[in-house]
Order: sequence, then structure tokens, then C-alpha cells
Amino acid sequence: MDFAITILGSNSAAPAHGRNQTSQVVTWGKHSFLLDCGESTQHQLRKFKVKYFKINHIFISHLHRDHYLGLMGLLGTYHLNNRKEPLHLYGPKGLDEIITVQLKYSGTLLKFPLVFHLVAVDQKTRLLELGDLEIYAFPLKHRIPCTGFSFEEKTGRVKLRKEPIRQQKPGLEAIRTLLKAKDVRDMTGKILYKAADFCQLKAPRKYAFCSDTVFDPSLAHYIHGVDLLYHEATFMEAEKDRAKQTRHSTTREAAEMANLSAAKKLLLGHYSVRYSDLQPLLLEAREVFPNSFLSEEGSIYPIP
Repeated sequence: MDFAITILGSNSAAPAHGRNQTSQVVTWGKHSFLLDCGESTQHQLRKFKVKYFKINHIFISHLHRDHYLGLMGLLGTYHLNNRKEPLHLYGPKGLDEIITVQLKYSGTLLKFPLVFHLVAVDQKTRLLELGDLEIYAFPLKHRIPCTGFSFEEKTGRVKLRKEPIRQQKPGLEAIRTLLKAKDVRDMTGKILYKAADFCQLKAPRKYAFCSDTVFDPSLAHYIHGVDLLYHEATFMEAEKDRAKQTRHSTTREAAEMANLSAAKKLLLGHYSVRYSDLQPLLLEAREVFPNSFLSEEGSIYPIP
């Protein structure tokens, strides 16, 4: 089951230096989800050849313009292209009003059902369950109500070891049983193939998206043990006072959060327009959390 993040926009308040505003796509198997929808999101979807008609669920973290202004353009494109499948939109109070008032005064009756889901901003809440995947919202501390989102597998995966399969050549039916991490037995109950000899158990995977937030140690409780953590890093440490004033985080604070939450890998993002060169931000984060990386538009970050 593939699990990956595609970055569409990595900047903060305004596009600059060839970078767009916050948006990314989470892919899990056949499902695709859109996280935030800054300006030019639909252009980025086309540019990076994302199959945006496969997106049935859009999650908006908060109502600052750089996180949702691309929505109307995307909805209009779905409408013009005769989308029929329901589109589910998750966000804070007011998002439905922002969308419906524009539809009302443009005289637009969408050709597809648009389903709004109000997201609680004061507790961790499960928003969606699709097979073995659960999607949650959790509170962030910003200037207005804001949530992060986590994508969490419920169970681990079974991966077959190639060498014992090659040597012992169990049949197709036996392999199907082994893929369930079960022993293969004959009619009398005798074990023919032990699952432990053929299977490697992989732990459930988890991705967390922390859009806009001041540094908040209590956040670690919601995202503990994530395989990949996206955490805003709007400013470098020299601008720490500015970060506090605007309720944002610095690169070092994002890295500290990765440590506090026992994350395996950190993606920095939501860069201030004051930084044309992002390498200093990366180096500063790696002083605290070595497995830090820049989120770069068009790049895909798999969760193996």
C-alpha cells in the first residue's frame, strides 16, 4: 500500500521566489486527499500531474487566506468538467459560509454534491475512516482556530521475505495465507509453512500535518511516534520574537517538536517570503533534529 506526500505549495502568506502557498496531497493506496488549498493550487495540481479528480476529501486547517483561497477555483474546475462524485470538505466554522456565499452571488449551482464537515478545534477528533486508514484533526495554537491533521493506519502490514519464498516455493494459496501472517497447515493441522519464517511485520504508519502554530509542547501528545512530521517553520531562530508575535514557529522549534514527538523524519514548510535561500533554515533545524528536510514543491515524500 503506497503512502506518500506530494508538496504543491510551501510558502506562507504570499507567493515568492517561485514558491506557492500551502497545499499538499496525501496519497494512500487508491485514495488521494488534499490538505489546505492556497492560491494556485489547481495550477500546481496540473503542473505536477496529480490526478485531482481522484480527490474526494479536502481538509482545511484554518481560515487565513493562504490556506483556502484556491478552493473556489478548484471547485469551479470540477463544476466545468462535470464532476458527479460528492466532494467532502472538512474545516472550521465559517468555511461553509465563505463557499456558499460565493456560489450564491455567482449564480452557481454545482453539478456535484458538496458536503461540509465541521471540524472541532479543541480536541483530537476522528474525521474519516477508510478501510485501514483513520484521519484525525487535532488542535494547534494560532491566531485563529486552527487544526492539524494526522493520517494513521490501524494495523501493520505483512511483507514476505523473498529468500524463503524463492527457496521453498509455497503455492499461491499458501502465500495468500502467509500474507495474513498466519501459518499454513495441512488437513491434519500440521504446520507446513510458519508465518514467522516467511513474514516481516511492519508497524502501522502515521503522517502528521501541522500547518500554522506557535511552538506548543503539548502538541507532541497528538502526534507521538509519527513516521513523517510536517511542521511549519516560518522563521529562523533570529526572528523568534516575530514568530511569537504572529503565532508561528521557528526552524529550531519545529525540530524540537520532532524530538518531543519522537518523529522519525521532519519536513519543514510555510516559509516566510523574506527567505529566498532555504538552506540556512535546513541547517538550523538539523542542528537539533538531524533527520530534517525541506518540503520542496513537486517533490514526493514516501512513507515506506
